[in-house]
Amino acid sequence: MTFGRTDTSILGRWWWTVDRITLAALLLLIGIGMLLTMAASPAVAERIGADSYHFVRRQFIFLPPSVMIMIGTSLLSPRHIRRLATIGMLGALVMLTGVLFLGAEVKGATRWLSLAGLTVQPSEFVKPAFAVVAAWMFSSARLEPGFPGRAIASGLYVVTALLLLAEPDVGQTLIISAIWGVEFFLAGLPMILVIGMMFMGVLGGVAAYAIFPHVQARVARFLDPQGGDAFQVSTALNAFHHGGIFGTGPGEGHVKLILPDAHTDFIMAVAAEEFGVLLCLGVVFLFALIVVRGMARLMSEDNLFVVLAGSGLLVQFGLQSIINMATTLRLMPAKGMTLPFISYGGSSMLALALGMGMMLALTRKRYGTEELEA
Repeated sequence: MTFGRTDTSILGRWWWTVDRITLAALLLLIGIGMLLTMAASPAVAERIGADSYHFVRRQFIFLPPSVMIMIGTSLLSPRHIRRLATIGMLGALVMLTGVLFLGAEVKGATRWLSLAGLTVQPSEFVKPAFAVVAAWMFSSARLEPGFPGRAIASGLYVVTALLLLAEPDVGQTLIISAIWGVEFFLAGLPMILVIGMMFMGVLGGVAAYAIFPHVQARVARFLDPQGGDAFQVSTALNAFHHGGIFGTGPGEGHVKLILPDAHTDFIMAVAAEEFGVLLCLGVVFLFALIVVRGMARLMSEDNLFVVLAGSGLLVQFGLQSIINMATTLRLMPAKGMTLPFISYGGSSMLALALGMGMMLALTRKRYGTEELEA
């Protein structure tokens, strides 16, 4: 794709203002994710009685719309990003409420909603929408004295967190909390409230441990892996040891034959065994590149809304990546969370494409009327 610098079409302006390195890194992550889905999912599909390429076909179905959503969203102005996020936030809250009454329980949690024959996980879509809407409220409160933006953003956070905990989904609640906390801090949170938020975060973790039995079990397995069922984590660590630097080769791994979540939560274990630590380091580099470049572009931004929303989206993307990889390496208690663009999951891929499309739109260079539309 090439456009002249004098091309004033929508695509021409987009091509010369979007961060093409970040876009290439995101597309490369998606490509690696498809490769690893083909490597890890056939064995899982056969174990549940489906044909070998059941998950592969389903993931490839979501690939074109995900890329279209990411690129299409990146064409929007910050004003249109706010509008899109507001609509998405309202829709996600309705679906999160619907999950509690109409969702099917899977592994002790109710997180999925069937819509027109498709299974949707609303918690995936609420994260990017919340990041943008909360940033809008925080920035409006800073720029318009008397506007209750902080109260609105905080109330929206409480409602969203309560709906997520009702599923229960402690991991997604953690990410929403991090987004809210980072944006509140960047918007000028007083130091006394910073200390208060840190204290509340500790209390929240203690409360989650006391209330949810599955959290207690995961923490216990993390602290004493010999005293509980830590099969998946220990098996994943063995895969890293077996694969070494260069891996055993495509299709030659064994961890995917025994790990129940080899195509989702523990897909990095398959990558390490078959393609080696070098591929894993390459994936880590891509995640770091996207986050660092995004933050660097935001540092030169004057628009407070853009800074807050972009930071929230990057915090979601980076933290979700860290949680998944840290769990696989037994650096933190196990938490079922997909690795962005790598793990299998249609809702995850579509929602991440939407969030990264928003991030690309917000970090674009803007000139003339585009700057006024921010």
